[in-house]
Amino acid sequence: TENRIMLPPSRRDFVSLTLSESGSYTDSKQWHRQSCWRKWKQLSRLQRSLILFTLMLLLVCGILFPVFLFLSAESRLEAVREAFRHAWKGYKNFAWGHDELKPISKSHGEWFGLGLTLIDALDTMWILGLKEEFAEAREWVARALSFDKNVDVNLFESTIRILGGLLSTYHLTGDSLFLEKAKDIGSRLMPAFNTASKIPYSDVNIGKGTAHPPQWTSDSTVAEVTSIQLEFRELSRLTGDPKYKLAVMEVMKQVHKLDGKQDGLVPMFINTNNGLFTHQGIYTLGARADSYYEYLLKQWIQGGKTENELLDDYLLAVEGVKKNLLKKSTPSGLTFVGELSHGYFSPKMDHLVCFLPGTLALGAHFGLPADHMELAKQLMETCYQMYAQMETGLSPEIAHFNMHEGSTQDVEVKIADRHNLLRPETVESLFYMYRFTKDKKYQQWGWEILQNFNKYTRVPTGGYTSINNVRDPANPNPRDKMESFFLGETLKYFYLLFSNDPNLISLDKYIFNTEAHPLPIWPQSE
Repeated sequence: TENRIMLPPSRRDFVSLTLSESGSYTDSKQWHRQSCWRKWKQLSRLQRSLILFTLMLLLVCGILFPVFLFLSAESRLEAVREAFRHAWKGYKNFAWGHDELKPISKSHGEWFGLGLTLIDALDTMWILGLKEEFAEAREWVARALSFDKNVDVNLFESTIRILGGLLSTYHLTGDSLFLEKAKDIGSRLMPAFNTASKIPYSDVNIGKGTAHPPQWTSDSTVAEVTSIQLEFRELSRLTGDPKYKLAVMEVMKQVHKLDGKQDGLVPMFINTNNGLFTHQGIYTLGARADSYYEYLLKQWIQGGKTENELLDDYLLAVEGVKKNLLKKSTPSGLTFVGELSHGYFSPKMDHLVCFLPGTLALGAHFGLPADHMELAKQLMETCYQMYAQMETGLSPEIAHFNMHEGSTQDVEVKIADRHNLLRPETVESLFYMYRFTKDKKYQQWGWEILQNFNKYTRVPTGGYTSINNVRDPANPNPRDKMESFFLGETLKYFYLLFSNDPNLISLDKYIFNTEAHPLPIWPQSE
């Protein structure tokens, strides 16, 4: 028979025990220990070794593996912060308040004279949690940043870097200083739209309020006039003044209707007098056309997926890429995006095209066809190989892919194309691919690339430099320039890639402009 101690069901602070009459609870525990030991002694040495090994394995995987993952993620994030601090040290010491650092000569370069690197880096510092550096930079913006200057700026570059950077920093911090500065530069850029065709001029004098095309032509670049929309639309939303949005949407309406496309692919130039495409017959996803495609998708997402004309143009363009520009290399069969020139295919691919895997993945995330994601994965592999197959592990500016039988290397690089400008596009796409697939290989590829930037482009006294030759590890030949996008984009995308927190700039709440400045996706109610 057994004596059970019964407890009322509501009482939780006791445990029900079963005691046998033949002995106390402690006796039975001792007996149980002895019988376990006896059984253990009866096992062969091999069996005991196997059990111990299995237990150790479970312990390591169950306890140490998550710890290891956390430590490796945190150490990678810290490596990005350290790289940023090192770059910032060079900028602060030798180029403070100027546009660009020249880290080798310990001096600075000026483009617009508006502290371009500092403004481009504001939201990166905020995201990386570099509070001290951010506070110094904010102080400079408050005291020293003035747009009342007799200076010509490029409409596109100042929109994506300055207007985009200020709007993004305003949204992340809630600090109205940045909104006021954004309004100021936004209104000063508007004279660019005073053209016969409503297609904006490339250059604006922000002090005089005048605008003009480049000296050599009356054309603007298609990518430039169609990649300012996210920023101006957001400025209208924040100010309540529709003029900014109306100006940039007029451009999209006109480009939507224009003749001269091939299966949704656009030429590279557009005339500001008559609003027509010029230099027709050349189609690329590289320089002068790239971000047109990116902004079709991103405007559709920004506006709450309601502007179907934008989506239609994007989907048509993706089909146009597949039909006209996609080929495979030999010997490895890498899928790449070439160019079309008057009906002739060229196996030339700019590093800039490596924005495409990320954009395709983003579209798939928002419900576009699943084969966009498959193509994204193939192109991501190709963009990684553009790094991995170079002697420095860094990609050239332009690659040519081999397509003839018997070639032993997929990628060829012409002498003039061997430079690396610290560009972000591959890291950007790795970030999107990791966010959407959770496949750790994308983080690993990014980690390799960061280490190679550290090995071949880091300048000991502060800053990172573009290099001339990715094929010569012994002498990569520094160019003495750190582009503002290295801090604005490249390091930001590294940090987001290595973070395992999907809510760190959630892709369901923010859309990145083409300079990696996150802007909010508009609430459905709007």
